[in-house]
Amino acid sequence: MPLKKKGKHSDARSVSNCIGLIRKGQMPLFIDVHKKIDGLTAEAAAAAHARDLEVQGKYGVNYIKYWYDESTGRLFCFVEAPDAETAEAVHREAHGILADEIFKVKEGL
Repeated sequence: MPLKKKGKHSDARSVSNCIGLIRKGQMPLFIDVHKKIDGLTAEAAAAAHARDLEVQGKYGVNYIKYWYDESTGRLFCFVEAPDAETAEAVHREAHGILADEIFKVKEGL
């Protein structure tokens, strides 16, 4: 169950609850890698992430955070999802920018 409302954190408690759910291992975690997005900017990365947040509830997915490098066009997304295919479905519907690789990960210290 997503903890965000209308694509935005409803309050600081929601963020804390989200982190708690992840630590409890209730849903798998993934990091996806977009190896080369031509023309990637901070604004474009933020807009794509915002679209993910708008769509994610429909799929029971939680896009948590992203990192990007404008100089290389690389973008990394950290997501909580039932499986990699469902995480990818959010990207497909939200903006069509699919990851080149998706890795299932576990949280460490």
